[in-house]
Amino acid sequence: MVNVPGTIKNKESGFIGNCLTGEKVHSAMVRLAPIVHRTPLITSTTTNKVVGKKVYFKMENQQKTGAFKFRGASFKLMQLSPEELKKGVITASAGNHAQGVAHAAAKLDVKATIFMAETTPLAKINATRAYGAEVVLIGKSFQEAYEASLIKQSQNGAVYIHPFDDYDVMAGQGTIAMEMLRQEDRIDTIIVPIGGGGLISGIAVAAKYVNRNIKIIGVQASGASAMYDSYHNSELKSLDSVSTIAEGIAVKQPGKRTLPLVREYVDDIVTVTDEDIASAIIYMLERNKTLMEGAGAAALAALFAHNDQIKSRHCGVIVSGGNMDLGVLPKIQQLAGSLQTAVVGTT
Repeated sequence: MVNVPGTIKNKESGFIGNCLTGEKVHSAMVRLAPIVHRTPLITSTTTNKVVGKKVYFKMENQQKTGAFKFRGASFKLMQLSPEELKKGVITASAGNHAQGVAHAAAKLDVKATIFMAETTPLAKINATRAYGAEVVLIGKSFQEAYEASLIKQSQNGAVYIHPFDDYDVMAGQGTIAMEMLRQEDRIDTIIVPIGGGGLISGIAVAAKYVNRNIKIIGVQASGASAMYDSYHNSELKSLDSVSTIAEGIAVKQPGKRTLPLVREYVDDIVTVTDEDIASAIIYMLERNKTLMEGAGAAALAALFAHNDQIKSRHCGVIVSGGNMDLGVLPKIQQLAGSLQTAVVGTT
């Protein structure tokens, strides 16, 4: 049974910091409103016909830095004291969180150090450096970069900005749901990509705070299914390795804070193949003339792959990011192959 998030308060701030509530997400939305884009919520006649639902795409690929991560990073830095900011910030990232932290830190004139896997797309590395952050490339996966960043943090004392397992970061990401439901209050289901779980935790808590009947469906790449495995079992599952074109959600294990929230507030989690994801990328390029990265395409891929099981009349789809190296498009086209959705008509 999914419960509606509580409204735990204290006298000083209105909410307890060491948890995630709808009130905290609302506070984040108010604080972030002057600095983040209120991204478009678009529809597509063709997509509606293909799936037999009214579909609403929340275009976070048009957010500052090209992904939703700027929301959570900015709200987290807003919570830091001047003394903490002087120490600088440090994190690890698959790419989008790196840009979000780097941009938020630059606005506050704060030193940012970002650890990234050596396999991170060059476009994300260059963008992070362009925002003024120091980038350290290490390891073959996010997990290896993350572990290296923890060692560095213990040495230099910078403030750690976790990419997903932090309640302030989750609250910032959850503002997406509150925006969506102001743009279209008929939405009854939201499909959300999952890596470590920060995005879906924030969205699930926020959406059910606004409307307890909304269904939240998470989606992972089948080659990086740690949250899916943990959600459908009684214990936390970690993966030895991950393999997917959706590097933004290629996480080996769920967050310790996000997993309990996902279990409590998320209604289901499904997986999609890389072929499904590639097909969704090509579909959106052809039909809506918009670029999604692998992680950003996962929710649409799930809608196509699991449409018969998704009982919805007004379905929200989170397009979480669009930071993709264009050089990989030939591989994406090859992967899409026969799975590419064949549709006719106009958007």
